[in-house]
Amino acid sequence: MNDPNRPVTGYPAAGAPPPNPNGYGGAAHQQPPIGTAYPYAAPPPASAVYYQNNPYYQPNNPYDAQRNTFLRRVIGMAIAGMVIAGTFVFILWLILRPRIPEFRVDSLSVSNLNLTNSLISGKWDLRFTVRNPNKKMTLYYDDVAAAVFYDDVSLSDTTVPPFFQEKRAETARQASFATAGAYVNNRAFDQMNKERSRKGAIGFNVRMVARVRFRAGVWRARRRFVRVYCKDLSVEVGSNNSSGTLLGGARQCRVGL
Repeated sequence: MNDPNRPVTGYPAAGAPPPNPNGYGGAAHQQPPIGTAYPYAAPPPASAVYYQNNPYYQPNNPYDAQRNTFLRRVIGMAIAGMVIAGTFVFILWLILRPRIPEFRVDSLSVSNLNLTNSLISGKWDLRFTVRNPNKKMTLYYDDVAAAVFYDDVSLSDTTVPPFFQEKRAETARQASFATAGAYVNNRAFDQMNKERSRKGAIGFNVRMVARVRFRAGVWRARRRFVRVYCKDLSVEVGSNNSSGTLLGGARQCRVGL
């Protein structure tokens, strides 16, 4: 029988196996023999609580897939529609080959011209011809605005009545301008008098802006603004004359959009 008053020495009894350095009992946790395999740890349960607490988990939404498919189809149809429309317009342009009209000044006359103290008075009569160079398109001139200039100084302006042109047609039109006591800046006034004294003529410019519709059968193009610039129209009017006519005959004008 053991004495309860005997102190504990802390040493294992003789013949006992040595303790495990990991702190576990040696007999129950001895090293397994070589070649022994361990199974992998089981994955965590696929429970709703686990996935709800996982910030990296994104559940699959069937509506998102349907929406993405719908958007792809809409974008595809829009691109296809643009390609078809562009191809149609290009083929139509190849067939019709629209061309802008041609403008020619036939005559320009000045009467009652008076230059005094930077003021100008006078009347200009312009006759011009418009030609439609298109073989398959008719032209509608809805609005035609015209103005007469000296250099870049506007002297007078007017409008021309609307008119219509058949294919390959030429149309003669006229416009009248008048001004009385209009102010002209000193530079332009002096230059006009010098040119009149030196050459016996004054060079005027005529500008026109026309809103034109192109039409081929039932097809109608949108309205285009055609800009016409007729430069250096020299009118023979000496220092002792108040009237004169265009020098050098008819002049072709520059036309653009």
